[in-house]
Amino acid sequence: MELRQLRYFETVAKERNFTRAAERLGIAQPPLSRQIKALEDEMGIVLFDRQTRPVRLTEAGRVFYEQAAQILSSVEQLRESMSRIRSVQQKRFVIGVVGSIMYGEMPRIIRRFRRHNPTIEVELVELITLEQVDALKGGRIDAGLGRVRIDDPAIRREILHNEPLFAALPADHQLARASHPLPIHALTNEVLIVYPSQPRPSYADQVLSHFRDHGSRPARVVEVREVQTALGLVAAQAGVAIVPSSMQHLQRDDLAYRPIAHTDATSPIILSQRLSDDSAEAEQFRTIARTVLGTDPPQK
Repeated sequence: MELRQLRYFETVAKERNFTRAAERLGIAQPPLSRQIKALEDEMGIVLFDRQTRPVRLTEAGRVFYEQAAQILSSVEQLRESMSRIRSVQQKRFVIGVVGSIMYGEMPRIIRRFRRHNPTIEVELVELITLEQVDALKGGRIDAGLGRVRIDDPAIRREILHNEPLFAALPADHQLARASHPLPIHALTNEVLIVYPSQPRPSYADQVLSHFRDHGSRPARVVEVREVQTALGLVAAQAGVAIVPSSMQHLQRDDLAYRPIAHTDATSPIILSQRLSDDSAEAEQFRTIARTVLGTDPPQK
């Protein structure tokens, strides 16, 4: 016995006519008649009195109809229940992040948000800040964590933390042995590796502006796409890089990290969300990010 057969039977019982039932079901009458006959053969009973016009349920058919109606109703309720559960389970919260933030407190923020929302699918995508703004406005992400200040009337922006900057140096570099923070001018004669190269503005422009603000300039600037590439080149003694302090978690024997001396040598961690998004999930993510990064009150 198949659910399809029960639906066919129920429709014939309601229409009391095989032709009209077939039209309502969108099938030809002969296949419908064959399915009803197969159901009768399986049950060993006659469900319809076909000698009358319109057709009538037999006594056994009436009992079968009551049970079949209950089964079909239960199946429909089950389908609706599963649909509701699926809609909850499939709710997603997509977060765009710049790569360097993942080496700091971002994993902690995600873990806590997931604990509070076990039925929401949390997805992370790597996007630089400029891409995050476009993705937010296009509805492709629900929150962005970046480092560049980009003003847009449709975007709510909040500085969660100002992260100190460090110089990433080859392990055998003479400055790697320094016991004190390094001033920017100490890197004047170095090849500076910056990232990302495109699109701009980006974190690379922040680093270069720190040199300009302190009246210094590197010997040469090399642009690469990713922080991992920059650190690989530093390890290969191709130059030095300026990175957020959280990058120290990426430890290598051929790298050394030293803090930059200036108090303004920081890179902001900026939370961006749609101004129109007043959902509970958006507010909760904002609260958790503030708590983990110690932002109180929020900086605008």
